[in-house]
Amino acid sequence: MPFLDKLHIWADERPHDTAVVVGTSRITWAGLRDAAAKLLGASGPTTVLAEPNSVGFVERYAAAVAGERRCAVLDPLWPAPMIEEVASRIAGSGNAAGDALVDGDPSSTFLVGMTSGTTSVPKAFTRSRRSWQVSFEASIEFFGLSKDDHTLAPGPLSASLNLYALSECLYAGAAFHTLESFDVGDAHAAISHDGITRLVLVPTMLRLLSERGLAGDVDASGIRSIICAGSKLDARTLEAARRWAPHAAIYEYYGASELSFVSGTRLAAGEPLDVGGTGIGTPFPGVELSILDDAGNVLPEGAHGNISVRSGMVSNGYLWGDDGQALRCLEGWYTVGDQGYLRGGVLHILGRRSDMIVTSGKNVYPHEVELALASVPGIEVAVAAGAPDDIRGQKVIAGVVPAYGAVTATQLRTGLDGLLARDKWPLQYYVLSALPMTDRGKVSRKVLLDWIKNHDSRAQPLG
Repeated sequence: MPFLDKLHIWADERPHDTAVVVGTSRITWAGLRDAAAKLLGASGPTTVLAEPNSVGFVERYAAAVAGERRCAVLDPLWPAPMIEEVASRIAGSGNAAGDALVDGDPSSTFLVGMTSGTTSVPKAFTRSRRSWQVSFEASIEFFGLSKDDHTLAPGPLSASLNLYALSECLYAGAAFHTLESFDVGDAHAAISHDGITRLVLVPTMLRLLSERGLAGDVDASGIRSIICAGSKLDARTLEAARRWAPHAAIYEYYGASELSFVSGTRLAAGEPLDVGGTGIGTPFPGVELSILDDAGNVLPEGAHGNISVRSGMVSNGYLWGDDGQALRCLEGWYTVGDQGYLRGGVLHILGRRSDMIVTSGKNVYPHEVELALASVPGIEVAVAAGAPDDIRGQKVIAGVVPAYGAVTATQLRTGLDGLLARDKWPLQYYVLSALPMTDRGKVSRKVLLDWIKNHDSRAQPLG
């Protein structure tokens, strides 16, 4: 069951308490239950939601997963033809039988998720109601979510991080807050006036809220936990967050759309960050974690291989887009091909094997280079890649976006000393005036290499 049976409990116990806030609009537990129930007659077997954040979105989402219905939540900023293509592919699936706002069979599919692929149409995977119930129990335990919490997830509900936070709060009986669209001032207003105790967001949002909150004297002393995902925290963001929200424990976790949670770590207030490190905590509650080779053999501690899990949170697989490599099962262990290693029980993430750079016979993962460079003072973000080289096969190159002022190659090399093995250092640096992005808004190492090859003005070499 995802959360509808729980919704009835909260609506009966606390009918007039706030359940969801979107911008200036809010709805109570009883109001959400009743509004979703009224929409059941208009909810078919499968609902496609591609719309901005609103209370109406939450009502339609709740109705769309009732019984054994299924819902696909798409980014409303996608091109209309792509939304129409995805909608047509999943039309007719699901089962709309029943007019009660209750959870369906735990083994049945309730969510169709999307993940980027090599084609223009994203891959589609499915999740069972049971997989999210297991996920809720694990995340509530790990993050310490209680009914007294007020969670602010200021990003779009079409993003899995925020959709999950909404669903988790509905399951736990905790108030959920979001914005109609992300705005630093609106987020600060919610924190100041709505008693926010918990933030769920990506590191770039945390940096904006923290730095501008410090400059504007926005009180964040009531925030007890900050949950970050999407990329690893850098030292600058952590320092700003520590100063702005001094009482908050900061959580980082690693997961994948198809696997759900894999590992996580909790930094208590004042606890130092592993600057430039690749470690991302220990296995999440309910998750068995192992590093396997391609034949499914367990690798020894410290050896690089496929990050593989066994848990009740793994997705059912794909409706389309499966190339046999995206989600693999190795002797009962599931992997999406992310590479890493275990040391002292801590998972270290290196990135996708397809991104690996082989330079003079040495394997270098761009992810570890980027993490180290992002920890150098004065660097906002870094992108690393492997460029063709007649002598080495490939050479490591990196583009950096300065946080402020100018940056030099000497400054970067000095900053990497002690953070990254010297044989993994980039041989050439470029200052970027913009991040190299795909048409779908993702940072791309290939685009960076194209800029360099074509002498694009957005990538200027450093001596």
